[in-house]
Amino acid sequence: MKITLTGSLGRIGTPLAQILLKERHKVTIISSNPSRRKEIKELGAVAAIGKLQDIDFLTSSFTGADVVYTMSPPANYFDHDLDLPGYFKELGNTFAEAVRISGVRRVVNLSSIGAHLDEGNGILEGTYLVEQSLDSLAENVAVTHIRPTEIYYNLFQFVPLIKEQGIIGSNLAADNVNAWVSPKDIAKCVAEEINTHSSYGRKVRYVTSEELTYGELVRILGTAIGKPDLKWVMITDDQMLQSLESTGMQPAIARGMVEMYAAIRSGLLYEDYKLHRPELLGKVKMKDFAQEFAAVYNEE
Repeated sequence: MKITLTGSLGRIGTPLAQILLKERHKVTIISSNPSRRKEIKELGAVAAIGKLQDIDFLTSSFTGADVVYTMSPPANYFDHDLDLPGYFKELGNTFAEAVRISGVRRVVNLSSIGAHLDEGNGILEGTYLVEQSLDSLAENVAVTHIRPTEIYYNLFQFVPLIKEQGIIGSNLAADNVNAWVSPKDIAKCVAEEINTHSSYGRKVRYVTSEELTYGELVRILGTAIGKPDLKWVMITDDQMLQSLESTGMQPAIARGMVEMYAAIRSGLLYEDYKLHRPELLGKVKMKDFAQEFAAVYNEE
């Protein structure tokens, strides 16, 4: 098949491209960074260099593809002029318009847990907006939304806190459960859906690697970095908001971040996930990721 991937050579894009190329698909990888051209070519794929917001470029890159994989690049949370919902809405509309014009009939979209909610999900509102844009496509366009749970690498944000204060925590309690997923397990899931020859309709698939309380999580990470007594500390929503704003994060986005984690605490974020929980969890567990976490922790 001819497959066009957005997402460049990121943590998910690279293993995804490797899987598809090994299966002898013809892969085009979109990147906004011209310096990625050589790496993409060496991987065995075709490089398409341009911006996702450029409808003509995107349409050209999608044209002729049997399947396109869409993902929304992370925005700069420290840009105080950023309209985060607007950013995602524009991107979703651009994806959908490029699909319409190019005539693509199958889309696999990287979304997120919480994308079933139009409110109460904080910064994940953007994934809802992208899903809505793609779902507006004609029914003869098959759209699959992959909804990962929280990705392991988000935990890297806690490295400075551990080093400076010897603790780890947020506005969640040690006995709250969160589901975590490896980028490699996401890539495997996306590849499976790309290779599934659905020809119409809408589908949602959740992907996760392991479900843990934060108490269990901190024990695994603490052991890996040589701090077996590392503690998870819960702070209030207001304290977390003040902490995020003190780092320079845009206040509206900081509020969205707090709301997102509060939705984990209340169970709201996981209501739909529990109804459609994957039968098989991914292979990469927190103990595996903890070695990568320790490497980063020891570097800084």
